[in-house]
Amino acid sequence: MIKIREYTVDDVNSMIPIWNEVVEEGNAFPQKDILTFETGCAFFASQTCCSVAEDSEIGKIYGLYILHPNNVGRCCHICNASYAVSSESRGLHIGEKLVTDCLIKAKQCGFRIMQFNAVVSTNKHARHLYERLGFKQLGTIPGGFCMKDGQFEDICPYYYVL
Repeated sequence: MIKIREYTVDDVNSMIPIWNEVVEEGNAFPQKDILTFETGCAFFASQTCCSVAEDSEIGKIYGLYILHPNNVGRCCHICNASYAVSSESRGLHIGEKLVTDCLIKAKQCGFRIMQFNAVVSTNKHARHLYERLGFKQLGTIPGGFCMKDGQFEDICPYYYVL
């Protein structure tokens, strides 16, 4: 019984290992630094919205998303989001639930467009999901992402009109 809900500070200890796992894998997020409890609390609180995917029967968190403006001023109507799902629960369609909820929340927050700046070309599962949900690829940036092993992969920016 997976439900998406806004996070609370009580969730941070469960969210940090999921976020850090994706950061440490080094093939999806641009961040290199892992979160501590203190930096995690500040990071999640600084987002426009942050939600978790929770099994409401047992209280276990399987994933999360962050939602925030992609830019400022005349482009502040464009948002950006990141999604993290624990490796043990990948393949259970949690990512789809997170993205779908995030699109609804983004519109509720007044954003008009969602843009992903750096989807790594080799992240086939994410790309397939985004395209299935109606995101459009803007092009390809050759060698735009430095993988954990130092190799450079192409990135594919995507957008979705809310």
